[in-house]
Amino acid sequence: MLMATLRENKKRLGVECHDARDFAVCLKELIENVHDVYQQGVVILIDEYDKAILDNLDQINVALENREIIKSFYSVMKDCDRYIRFVFLTGVSKFSKTSIFSGLNNLTDISIKPMFAQICGYSETDLRLNFSELLHNVDGDKIKEWYNGYNFMGEKVFNPYDILLFIDNDCQFKSYWFETGTPSFLVKLIRENHYYLPNLEHLEVDSSLINSFDIEDISLESILFQSGYLTIADVQHRRDRYLYTLTYPNKEVRLSFTDNLLNHFVDKTQKNSILDDLYAIFHEAHLEGLEVNLKQLFASIAYNNFTNNEIDRYEGFYASVVYAYFASLGFQVIAEDVTNRSRMDLTLLTADTAYIFEFKIRDEDPLQQIKTMRYYEKYAMYQTWIIGIVFDVKTRNITQFVYEQVEAGGQRVPNKPQS
Repeated sequence: MLMATLRENKKRLGVECHDARDFAVCLKELIENVHDVYQQGVVILIDEYDKAILDNLDQINVALENREIIKSFYSVMKDCDRYIRFVFLTGVSKFSKTSIFSGLNNLTDISIKPMFAQICGYSETDLRLNFSELLHNVDGDKIKEWYNGYNFMGEKVFNPYDILLFIDNDCQFKSYWFETGTPSFLVKLIRENHYYLPNLEHLEVDSSLINSFDIEDISLESILFQSGYLTIADVQHRRDRYLYTLTYPNKEVRLSFTDNLLNHFVDKTQKNSILDDLYAIFHEAHLEGLEVNLKQLFASIAYNNFTNNEIDRYEGFYASVVYAYFASLGFQVIAEDVTNRSRMDLTLLTADTAYIFEFKIRDEDPLQQIKTMRYYEKYAMYQTWIIGIVFDVKTRNITQFVYEQVEAGGQRVPNKPQS
């Protein structure tokens, strides 16, 4: 493919390179000859510079071999400095300079430079000036909730792919960008590393995870950010360094990503009916039904998800499955919800009701921590339910499910029937 691209450029520009067997040497000759023929500085544009690596991350040996090929190909540009006016490279991920661009130490990364923050998306002004006639009947807040939210250290931008397909499909809210590719490699990393999924709602990383990653040391957080599944929510400067808080950019990504994760955990044939029932349960505050629904969920998890590992012994596994389950419904789900006393395991909010969850894998009162820390006081303006769930690692399902209602103002009401 490299040689085919070089042949295409030679034909278009009317120049030749004498060594057509070595792609790196051919690129060097092509740059020199174009400069000589046109007597101008050469501009080099490279799109998807990392594709040959990213397409093979599930085959590390192939990815490493491709990395070395690409590294030698790009390195000749450094020797051609005097012939080049400008080089512009784009791709999904930013690999460290030592892994690919060791010979190109004069590159400037503009990925999260404020002055270029809108280069990869539409701003609200863009939508108003260029698409107003096509979007005049669309709820502005809803389109923002679905497709806006990408932050490259400036004004948040809309995903342009989504906006164009949204218009082309009669303004139906769907996951257009997400459906262009399935993140199967990311799901594999999450499962292999027993990743705690609720962290994706509020993930703190330093600049090393934002800036680059290497094939030999793949960081899930780096890939999620660089490939668009997470974006910057906040930046703080502490201890002479920058700390970034990452989160999902919008509703499309949150719904689609968590739903995709569920497909790799539970029986797909049962998933939709379980989710439909759950959606009604939260709207009606039908807690007896919630216990039945969750037990059905964990019963549908394929046995091979537990084979040759002990993920079911970790509280985080159960919390991750419940989180993905709830988040795929579109409700506001807050993981590790912070109060002035401690952190709640999980909170789910509807328009007027708050559900506070505590998960345990030991035989103890799962509501005791919620009551002791008075977590429900944070949501005193809501009708609130506190829910404690105990999981059993042998049955891999719920053994205890207890709940109480808390009235607005923080007063607990007499217990309703509990399991």
